[in-house]
Amino acid sequence: MLNIENLKVNYGGIEAVKGISFAVPDGQIVTLIGANGAGKSTTLRSVAGLVKPSAGTITWNGEDITGVSPDRIVSKGITLVPEGRRVFPDLTVLENLKIGAYLRKDSLEEDIEWVYSLFPRLKERSWQAAGTLSGGEQQMLAVGRALMSRPALMMMDEPSLGLAPLVVKDIFSIIRKVNEQGVTILLIEQNANMALHVADTAYVLETGRLTLSGTGAELLSNEAVKKAYLG
Repeated sequence: MLNIENLKVNYGGIEAVKGISFAVPDGQIVTLIGANGAGKSTTLRSVAGLVKPSAGTITWNGEDITGVSPDRIVSKGITLVPEGRRVFPDLTVLENLKIGAYLRKDSLEEDIEWVYSLFPRLKERSWQAAGTLSGGEQQMLAVGRALMSRPALMMMDEPSLGLAPLVVKDIFSIIRKVNEQGVTILLIEQNANMALHVADTAYVLETGRLTLSGTGAELLSNEAVKKAYLG
């Protein structure tokens, strides 16, 4: 579905991503784990069209989408749930969801009800300003908003960041549920334990390079991963 070949990204004179290659197969949950500054967010931002790679190719269903604009990326079926949630605080929950469908011209009612079925708390708060929601509810809203474009691939940047452990469990259960409904997921996450438990395929990214790959279960039992990321 998504293929990344020899991707390099520079910020000024710093090479943040140093020639990585990996694939995201249709229907899977694929996770990238690694420390802060490893290049995880930069990789997602490159796929989303927010950062232009200095080398390499990003291919989506056989089409080269390297450097394509973000709105065209969304129209092709790829969305990003950004780090820090980035909801529109002064708009209501419902208005935030509708913004997620800004490229669509058809009826949104069915999809709004689908999002509400995934996140009943959002339905209860549909007329509430997004800025007044808890951190966990804002994360649910960020995911719901991304789903409103009917993506084939949803990329998630640190969805558990800053959330209480119980809320983190809820978020990962929702990730599984969304995936079961046919959405492929590319997840980057510092909570390696939770990420590897849900992942079909996992990669370790260290200072811009991929150093390990395998199934989520294989990396969970890998001694180097245990020592570096699982405590």
